[in-house]
Amino acid sequence: MIDVYSTATPNGHKVHILLEELGLPYRVHHIDIGAGDQFKPDFLAISPNNKIPAIVDADGPDDKPISLFESGAILLYLAGKSGRFLGNTDREKFTTLQWLMFQMGGVGPMLGQAHHFRIYAPEKIAYAVDRYTNEAHRLYGVLERRLSGQTWLAGSDYTIADIATFPWVRSWQNQGITLSDFPQVQRWFDDIAARPAVQRGVKVLADLRKPLTDDKAREVLFGTSQYAKR
Repeated sequence: MIDVYSTATPNGHKVHILLEELGLPYRVHHIDIGAGDQFKPDFLAISPNNKIPAIVDADGPDDKPISLFESGAILLYLAGKSGRFLGNTDREKFTTLQWLMFQMGGVGPMLGQAHHFRIYAPEKIAYAVDRYTNEAHRLYGVLERRLSGQTWLAGSDYTIADIATFPWVRSWQNQGITLSDFPQVQRWFDDIAARPAVQRGVKVLADLRKPLTDDKAREVLFGTSQYAKR
């Protein structure tokens, strides 16, 4: 049994989707990031950076439990454990890894900033909105060019690179994107969204997600609580 500590955000969805695709048994624990659960000692013991998701696998390497944080590391671990969605040859694996790193280093952080400054920032800063909206368009352009030549990001097979990127594209409207402007990304997105395991994965903990209208939750997520010494 794999214990998953998470919530219904793009980074959480990555792991939920992969677990559903793999059919591995897992038990989910809701981390209410608006209430500050991510700062509790028990969670920090498995996720020192106070971010979701994190997992504990009782059946880890050498038959010993292992805990992991960082969604990309978790995807690599689960793909390696199962022997699926990573590629078979070295070439396929490194191609998958480069597109996973593209998501981790570019798509997630930059689209997240676009989302933040367009939707959540207490004041609209034109420079920030323009900078990150423009970067979002650039990144979608990279995806469009890549997907114009093949079905999936890493080539002919669906991999963890696709699983990692898909949840961020689900919020395209909040990033200032018109998805129909990127027809190959739209085709790729629709193909993934139609997968039954993906449909199950995005529902995990979704009923517990609350609109960010509470001042306390805003402070916990974006204020000084993030920087308190622990």
